[in-house]
Amino acid sequence: MARPSLQTEAFILHRELPKEAFQPAAAFCIEHGALRVLQRVPRKPSPQHTPLDLFDRAGLLLEGGNAGTWFVKEARILERFTGIGAHYRRLQHASQLTALIARNAVHEDSRASVFRLLQTALAAFSRSDRPDIVGFKSTYCFARDEGYPLREHWFPTLLSADRTTVAELLNLPTAEQSAPPDLVARLQQKLEDYLRGHTDILVD
Repeated sequence: MARPSLQTEAFILHRELPKEAFQPAAAFCIEHGALRVLQRVPRKPSPQHTPLDLFDRAGLLLEGGNAGTWFVKEARILERFTGIGAHYRRLQHASQLTALIARNAVHEDSRASVFRLLQTALAAFSRSDRPDIVGFKSTYCFARDEGYPLREHWFPTLLSADRTTVAELLNLPTAEQSAPPDLVARLQQKLEDYLRGHTDILVD
């Protein structure tokens, strides 16, 4: 019986160490959400082989295997966010976001919005000098789009000064913000603590 196939556009969320002749990775597409994919590693370099890298947006032709694993039959890079790897903090915060999405099962009604969030966030990480702010906004939007009432339940628990800062972080362009990094880190921690205690989102 022929294996199922899938032609889709996906973001690469996470890469593992190669295993035997394959490079494992986690990908995210609108049709299925998070997927485990295996890309064959050729014994010799080949111009026909397009290796998938972390954060890539790629057009993929996949073939179904066992236990929900898909094999990459064809790959075409649509966008590569090279600016993320140019700075450690960009890489750190972008990796935290994609790992968050990779470890959580996204409801099918939310997959399109999460796909758009990845596009927006990775583009912002690639060029921003404040990846901490991009990460905070993205974590908030991910939880909100999963249906959790952060504005109604989490936001009112904050001190007045923190509520003002959060409103600025969420509503102002990142380039116009000047919140100290330690303050953003503290608010990120508060948000993650809330998600751990009041939602089904796997933060870590």
